[in-house]
Amino acid sequence: MNSKGKIRMTTIRVFRHHIDSSFIALALIEFLILFLAIYVGAMLRFQADWVAIDISIGDVWARALLFAVTHWLCFLALGLYLPNLRDGINGVTVRLALSLVIGTVLLVVVYYLFPNAFVGRGVMALATLTSFIGVLVGRLVFYRVVGIERLKARVLVLGAGAEAGSILKRMRRRNDQRNFRLIGFYPVDEDAVQVPENLLVQSSKPLCDLIQAMDIDEVVIAVDDRRGCVPVDELLRCRLGGLSIIDVQTFFERESYKILVDMLKPSYFIFSDGFSHNPATDTLRRSMDVFFSVLLVLLTWPLMLVTVLAIKLEDGLRAPVFYLQERIGANGEPYNVIKFRSMIENAEAGGAQWASKDDMRVTRVGAFIRKYRIDELPQAFNVLRGDMSFVGPRPERPVFVSDLAEKIPFYNERHLVKPGITGWAQLNYSYGSTEKDAVEKLQYDLYYIKNRSLLLDLMILAQTVEVVLFGRGR
Repeated sequence: MNSKGKIRMTTIRVFRHHIDSSFIALALIEFLILFLAIYVGAMLRFQADWVAIDISIGDVWARALLFAVTHWLCFLALGLYLPNLRDGINGVTVRLALSLVIGTVLLVVVYYLFPNAFVGRGVMALATLTSFIGVLVGRLVFYRVVGIERLKARVLVLGAGAEAGSILKRMRRRNDQRNFRLIGFYPVDEDAVQVPENLLVQSSKPLCDLIQAMDIDEVVIAVDDRRGCVPVDELLRCRLGGLSIIDVQTFFERESYKILVDMLKPSYFIFSDGFSHNPATDTLRRSMDVFFSVLLVLLTWPLMLVTVLAIKLEDGLRAPVFYLQERIGANGEPYNVIKFRSMIENAEAGGAQWASKDDMRVTRVGAFIRKYRIDELPQAFNVLRGDMSFVGPRPERPVFVSDLAEKIPFYNERHLVKPGITGWAQLNYSYGSTEKDAVEKLQYDLYYIKNRSLLLDLMILAQTVEVVLFGRGR
């Protein structure tokens, strides 16, 4: 809320990861809808006879909590809280329906294991229907409210040069500006103007007075050369008055969930509050890696067996099933990654080369298992061996790493942590095979490394389910 009492959308940092406050509010509201759905289902089933409800169900609140937690985790896993979700209401409806189906299956398993938790088929069906209608209506209201411009933070950019112009170039889509409204650019003397004139804000008033008059919530410092041209005294006056002031790199990190390489300076790493390591957290993360790897093998061994048979049927009984390839791990140490073979034999007889989107070397079985990441399943054994983590940057081959490290600044910093089966870049950027794609993925990898936490890891693991089911990303 700003000085005039107007509500503004913003982000909240949870363990250093920026989370859109509007989606946090949406998640809480939908959790409440799911919780109340059991009460609605019970009232409809027993015609509001609370004596009959108590005899048949028992403690309604405990059943309601189990129902809400199960379905809410399914919502998270299927990407319903992704800020960059662009499926539209039809896509959201499909995800919502699928989430409720999966959640219902999970609840049936829980009820089988713990019969006392069962609420009855009638109550269950009515609660699920209530959840679908309630959440869908809530979503429609949410999208209508979030789209109101007055709920967004009013942002003024200090500067009108190249750095300031990059905001328009990189955040031109409406979805990119979901949290803020760009009011304009305040030029400084040394900057060569590289933004449209109609967006320039010029006034004879002192900067702080102008900011107050324009009802600005935040100032983004995007000056190409800050030596002697930044109005420090005015900014200090505004900051002490409660105004939010951030630099352009932090602004991009918060709004796009990545760290821009072309604006990055070594001082950003030096003075950043991220990139921290905690022995206790590292031990817990390793325990999680082992647990999820064992669980993955136990749950998918039938699928892995079918994959082995499919590869043999397509390529012959003597055809190799697994593909071992050298990759670069943590601290630049090489290791051999284990994957199901998805390309023809001797696919790189002519030398190492990038895989392309419609690569002719990919087999029919390979195309399917690559789309749904089935080819990645054997990497669970890499995780068990300690070569990889479940979550981390995508491992690359030595020949590509050495080439990219020469062309892309800070590329080797992605090897500060173990590579992962899934990761922030894999979730946020589709399959790519060019140097430009490598830069984009590096920016997401750096964001992950800087803001790495167990919470972010769990979010990535949950949303990977959505990637697998919908075939998004790579």
